[in-house]
Amino acid sequence: MDSIIFDLDGTIWDPIDTVLLAWNSRLKEHPQVHRELTRKDFEGTMGLQMQDISLKLFPHLEEEVREQLIRECCEVEQGYLEKHGGSLFPQVETVLQNLSNAYNLYIVSNCQDGYIESFYAYHQLEKYFLDFENPGRTGLSKGENIQLIIERNNLTSPIYVGDTEGDLKAARYAKIPFIYAQYGFGEVSEYDDVIESFPELAKFY
Repeated sequence: MDSIIFDLDGTIWDPIDTVLLAWNSRLKEHPQVHRELTRKDFEGTMGLQMQDISLKLFPHLEEEVREQLIRECCEVEQGYLEKHGGSLFPQVETVLQNLSNAYNLYIVSNCQDGYIESFYAYHQLEKYFLDFENPGRTGLSKGENIQLIIERNNLTSPIYVGDTEGDLKAARYAKIPFIYAQYGFGEVSEYDDVIESFPELAKFY
């Protein structure tokens, strides 16, 4: 093992409360949306790409309207995250610091372009990661983005840490071991190792 690639939402942080504030502030300006979103709504979308999130949250809207609404929400969201951040899981920075002394660290998340940068801007954790990728930049699936990180950084024996079935499938696609963050938002059908809290990653250093 020479490196660790991380999912972000549900693995390193919980951004839902901040994202809810951002999205609901924008939804108020759209009369075709008749209710505010809830935390439960967002928990059901974790690990999905944006087009799938939009379909799940707003199935009654025409595709063009739905895509425009999602773009507006994401633009507002980045500003909120840069200003308010999210909730880091316990001991995240301490664990990342220790892991970065032994391994190269990366992030691959199913998010829009600018999202990871907003995470970095508020929490100042960029110094622990050497590279990141997302479908907002590449248009690729999570598995393909993991492969891209592996190829771009010449990794020989990485692992992927995530919390959803989509993360598992992405790791399997990239043919690397999957570590299940059981404390996160999802449930998975199998895994190569499991952690019940972020500090349990100490087993790797």
